[in-house]
Amino acid sequence: MHSNNFNLSSYLHRINYTGHIAADSATLHTLMRHQLFTIPFENLDVQAGKVVSMAPDDIADKLLQQGRGGYCYEVNGLFAMALEALGIPYRFVAARPMFYPARRPKTHMALVAEVEGRQWLCDLGFGSYGIRAPMALDLLDTDIKQDFDTFRLSHNAQSGYLLQAKVEGEWSNQYGFDLSPQEWVDFVPANYLNSTHPDAIFVQKLLVIQHRPEGRLILLGDMLKSVTASGVEKQQLTEEEIVHVLKSRFDLWVS
Repeated sequence: MHSNNFNLSSYLHRINYTGHIAADSATLHTLMRHQLFTIPFENLDVQAGKVVSMAPDDIADKLLQQGRGGYCYEVNGLFAMALEALGIPYRFVAARPMFYPARRPKTHMALVAEVEGRQWLCDLGFGSYGIRAPMALDLLDTDIKQDFDTFRLSHNAQSGYLLQAKVEGEWSNQYGFDLSPQEWVDFVPANYLNSTHPDAIFVQKLLVIQHRPEGRLILLGDMLKSVTASGVEKQQLTEEEIVHVLKSRFDLWVS
């Protein structure tokens, strides 16, 4: 995943990281969390009627120079650029979202990175119940606490890996994937579907999520939701308040 616009120093500045970097698991964990806590998941371009660009140069410009966020292809694409710059091997994986009532195609994109002899699921773009740090693929059927969330991975030969999150005390399927290697171009049709199809949640509603160490802030349509270990707070917004919240709470400017 190469972009002429990507610069590792600019990336580190964008995610507010000034510490040690190397091709190791500590750096992998630290960079994922710093990016997750600084660059929002957002679909403002889709809501504006645009097809999200999959060109790496456009992604780097949007997220680094313009100070924007993006959805899975963009935020995970940017992370892939950072991994490549550091010399950390990775592969794209196609994932099937599994929290819908009906079976869905593999429209989600995540990464599997390999450092220090282990493979790690990395994902910065799955929304509300996305993982908050890399998850080792060899640590199966084990509760993994990440801040105030709990996840687990399982695997079988027929269906591949399954990511679950504990939601209100019950395990909830998030997505399934296998390690079949995907090329960047393989996600172009899924991106077009998510950018244009009337059934896609990104077309139907504004969705902005900013993860933070203490919780996450979610704007879905006109509902602002703050989720922390203490509970959930909700606030319904007017159109003017939405614009203000995008600026003041998510650092996103709507022209």
